[in-house]
Amino acid sequence: MAEKKTILVIDDDPDIIETVHTILSAKGYVIISASSGKQGFELAQQANPDLILCDMMMEAIDSGMQAAEQIKKLNNDIPVFLLSSIADMTAATTQIRDLGFIGIIQKPVEPARLVSIVQSIIG
Repeated sequence: MAEKKTILVIDDDPDIIETVHTILSAKGYVIISASSGKQGFELAQQANPDLILCDMMMEAIDSGMQAAEQIKKLNNDIPVFLLSSIADMTAATTQIRDLGFIGIIQKPVEPARLVSIVQSIIG
């Protein structure tokens, strides 16, 4: 049997964490979560997840971006997606790859799109 893939969700909104957890755990993924960029970076070091979904604006406006940059320095192979309510606006004005993210998932999270993105990246 294949090993379950682990996804780290970094977001200060417990409702988002719960939503993502419900959607993706139902598909067989292991979900771990952090409520701050600092905690997310620490969990990324400990758990070495297969995928990270990270909010940009948490305890500080750019804490998600800082966490993504630190995670990329730690392990550049972990795909990190921006999970944000301003994702579309950010993508229109910024090169998200320059911020350390490989893609965007818009809040509120659309379950079918989330599952499709995750499956396309980590199976």
